[in-house]
Amino acid sequence: MKLANQEWLDLDYRPKLPRDRSMGIAIIGAGEIVAACHLPAYLKGGLNVIGIFDLDTARATSLAAAFGLSCVYQSLEELFADPAVKVVDIAIPAKAQPGIAQQAARAGKHILCQKPLAESYKEAVAIERACRENGVRAAVNQQMRWSPGIRASHTIMQRGWLGETLQATVSVNVRQDFANWSWLRQMPTLEVMYHSIHYLDSIRFLLGTPEYIYADGARFPDQETIGETRTMLHLKFPGEMRALVHDNHNHIAGEEDWHATFRFEGTEGIIKGTNGSLYNYPVGREDTLQFHSKRVHPDYWFTPSLHGKWFPDAFLGTMGELLCAIEENREPENSVTDNLETMQLVFAAYRSMRENRPVSLQEIAQEEEEVSSC
Repeated sequence: MKLANQEWLDLDYRPKLPRDRSMGIAIIGAGEIVAACHLPAYLKGGLNVIGIFDLDTARATSLAAAFGLSCVYQSLEELFADPAVKVVDIAIPAKAQPGIAQQAARAGKHILCQKPLAESYKEAVAIERACRENGVRAAVNQQMRWSPGIRASHTIMQRGWLGETLQATVSVNVRQDFANWSWLRQMPTLEVMYHSIHYLDSIRFLLGTPEYIYADGARFPDQETIGETRTMLHLKFPGEMRALVHDNHNHIAGEEDWHATFRFEGTEGIIKGTNGSLYNYPVGREDTLQFHSKRVHPDYWFTPSLHGKWFPDAFLGTMGELLCAIEENREPENSVTDNLETMQLVFAAYRSMRENRPVSLQEIAQEEEEVSSC
């Protein structure tokens, strides 16, 4: 093996797309994330976005003109009645999502939901039930799974190059002012619900579902938002596997000292990398990745080049997977059903913060089952 020639290292990290890209997509929401990520990614992938709706019609009209969309819907009812729309991309805050998602399911539209799926576990379960009962495919926009560094790490693990995986660590120390989003200022569940949820979902994707989470959340003196902006999350899995997320959004020095890193360790190898999108946010840079594997070469660190970023490239992954699932008549990897376990982790984290104890995912799930059976 010539280590200088690493073409054999193809880590299969790019989003997969359906053979038929003509399925009509309509977007609900015309906010900053749609302009910066959803539409640029879908345009790059050659997807068929035919229209958009937002309560701010002027904003929707502006985005439609900028991205060549043929229709600006005047109401949700008009959007759901359009037979050309096969898939609805819901890109709105979680508070409004459950009702709209259930309405879309009843209209027979396949759905890409925004994360977090809902602000309560009960509402998340209601979305899943509506999609299942109406026979539509539904996925969640947990796009970090398709960021180049995480997807490449998944390939390395699947090939067995780490041996038995034992440890996952995500460490973030950046400056991100959540108060820039007015609707987040009064949100009591902030950092885990709207940021570290990505790390929890990605760890689940790579390592499986943990038994419990032990979480701590804190604020920064005089911050404008009322929710937590600093978190430490400890995840215990069956056996010897563990994970840790350490996240601080209040870095006081310059960007040269920011970091957003991930590290996965096993009995036979190590992966380490950076989440490029959080450097120089929101511009960002490409992810980086290095790995060492005794099973591949005992004394060498591989440094494959990764192309693309979490924002916007990974957004093509979530929608692409939903479209592939529709085309292949299967559940998407990032299905609403799968995402219920990520939501269990989130709500278990907040209970852990309140009660200062480890909380199992099953504890959250059982409560909903008990309510549903009454």
